[in-house]
Amino acid sequence: MEESHRRQVAFWLYACCAMVLAMVVIGGVTRLTGSGLSIVNWEPIRRWLPPTSAAEWQAMFDLYRTSPEFLKIHATTMTLEGFKGIFWLEYIHRLIARVTGLVFLFPFLFFLVKRRIPTTLAPRLAGIFLLGGAQGVLGWYMVKSGLVNDPSVSQYRLTAHLMLAFLIDALMFWLALGLHLGNSGDAPSGQRDLRLLAWLATLLVTFTATSGGFVAGLKAGHAFNTFPLMDGQWLPDGYWQLQPPLRNLFENIAAVQFDHRLLALLTLGVTLAFWLRARFHALPDRTRTGLNLLVLVALLQVGLGVATLLLEVPVPLATTHQGNALTLLVVSLFVTHQLHHPATVTTSAASLLASGRARA
Repeated sequence: MEESHRRQVAFWLYACCAMVLAMVVIGGVTRLTGSGLSIVNWEPIRRWLPPTSAAEWQAMFDLYRTSPEFLKIHATTMTLEGFKGIFWLEYIHRLIARVTGLVFLFPFLFFLVKRRIPTTLAPRLAGIFLLGGAQGVLGWYMVKSGLVNDPSVSQYRLTAHLMLAFLIDALMFWLALGLHLGNSGDAPSGQRDLRLLAWLATLLVTFTATSGGFVAGLKAGHAFNTFPLMDGQWLPDGYWQLQPPLRNLFENIAAVQFDHRLLALLTLGVTLAFWLRARFHALPDRTRTGLNLLVLVALLQVGLGVATLLLEVPVPLATTHQGNALTLLVVSLFVTHQLHHPATVTTSAASLLASGRARA
């Protein structure tokens, strides 16, 4: 595969990653503003344009007025103009998802026809496209859970929808890194501890984001708005109040929020330990920069989480917190990739390490 073709495919995948990030952010705004149940039907092929006439708007509003959300929450307050306000966010979220699918599909077919994608890579990219289709189906499956009796979506389906977006973004980013920066470098045998810490940090970021999905699904951020204690206690009352006990991890607001706090702090602690341990290794400048960025993004993520909690979930902060979680995963994957497929160690780093050993 020619170098110019590798770069073209890599930057196309980076662009798709950015679009998934935008989709995650818009999805967060949609959820936080209560707009996610405004469109009560799913027409992924036919319905691309929004209503354009008064009659179309009225027909869409009439459909919404049959939903549990309208009947149980907005029956006496929601007007057509108010409906338009929540409609647009959900519409934009769905539109970006569809456009992202097209931005992935058409260049993929172009690269495939022009034979700019190696045969080993094509099935992986086709699999990612199928995952994107599954994401659309899962999104509608999530919305449907709020269109039955209870006008709120299942926290299980919401978390699955969020984490599938993270998975798709991570797969595209990892493939893009291999094409852009290469997979040919041999990992130094003396850096096994760093590679283990890198994977541990990546797993913890993933687990923490997953737990954040349950916090969002249960609206747990509106409870226990103190930090570090939860209403004056380290372990809140009622942590194990549900039976069987396993339900508490996914359905108990106190337990879900406590677990998310704990995982967030553990992730930050491992990230700092990773960064400190890496100071004893000679690393390429690119890897070192990635590690520094990883610590900064991890600190920012914890700060955003605490601020979101203390201020009782303002939409801008909560949305930034959700988007930054995906950014943290991407940076963690970058560092992990570089430790497995490093560039040449810089002369300055090697000299510093050698001089340090000589002094010792």
